Amino acid sequence: MEEERIGKIVKYFARIGVAAIILEKELQVGDRIHIKGHTTDFEQKVDSMQIENKSVEKAGPGDAVGIKINDRVRPNDVVYKVQETG
Repeated sequence: MEEERIGKIVKYFARIGVAAIILEKELQVGDRIHIKGHTTDFEQKVDSMQIENKSVEKAGPGDAVGIKINDRVRPNDVVYKVQETG
């Protein structure tokens, strides 16, 4: 499996389990992401994504997106897109 850096965490909303991510590359609903940081390291599928409280199917460089995530993250954790190889 290959990974490509696509953005970083800017904020985490613990009460609702949502991470705000500034994207450097395109991300789509259904993509698999890997979030890695000092104490963070997990993978998950992107089930939904929002920009300014509106659901979107995909977003691109410079967009700030909110994604519901399965585990705690911290600002400056790096977000990678996992590419299925083969």
